[in-house]
Amino acid sequence: MKRSLSIIIPAYNEAKRLPASLVKVREYLSAAPWEFAEVVVVDDGSTDNTVQVARDAGVRVLQNPGNRGKGYSVKHGMLEAKGEWALFTDADLSSPIGEVEKLWSALVRERAQVAVGSRAVDRSLVGVHQPMLREAVGRVFNAAMRLVTGLDFKDTQCGFKLFQTSAGREVFARQQLDGFGFDVEVLFIAKKRGLTSVEVPVRWDNVEGTKVSLWLGFAAFLDLLKVRRNALQGKYK
Repeated sequence: MKRSLSIIIPAYNEAKRLPASLVKVREYLSAAPWEFAEVVVVDDGSTDNTVQVARDAGVRVLQNPGNRGKGYSVKHGMLEAKGEWALFTDADLSSPIGEVEKLWSALVRERAQVAVGSRAVDRSLVGVHQPMLREAVGRVFNAAMRLVTGLDFKDTQCGFKLFQTSAGREVFARQQLDGFGFDVEVLFIAKKRGLTSVEVPVRWDNVEGTKVSLWLGFAAFLDLLKVRRNALQGKYK
């Protein structure tokens, strides 16, 4: 099976954190046996020099038409991916980039098309936890997500997911949400499309400086209802 990989990194005002993360990605790729690999930074209308930092690092840069949200950025990158496998990961590399090997191995072993990095399958792999309130909100969100969507994932919000690119295009072309609820939406669409998803425990460390406010986190609850509405209106067909 050909090993070609696109690494999608959505970025909004990440000029300070991006250089160190791109060094780590480059170090991983220099030792990893991928036949082809590309790094794609998707700039979401940053007001700092994120674009220049990414270009100076020699990676591929895509620019959104203004500040559209993480969901839009991931969709933009996934639809432009050139590798046969496409990973999206946060700019802070909360999950070390080498964990992609676990996702890829699980896809091959299970003959799946989607691998979902998870903090909840094996919580011993979480080195630095989020503040207690955020973790509590996350657990409530997961319970609501299961109730509203029927998905059975323990953690949909870890920003570390690997798609077979051809399957990913089927999913992301149908994505409607631009905000942080998009993770649930794309997994919901994948299920509707008959794709196989596997949840994989990954190492994860909370990194200070998150762009996700508690308000945006609460707004994701409303996105669950939007997913159900979109499904009822046939928008995922």
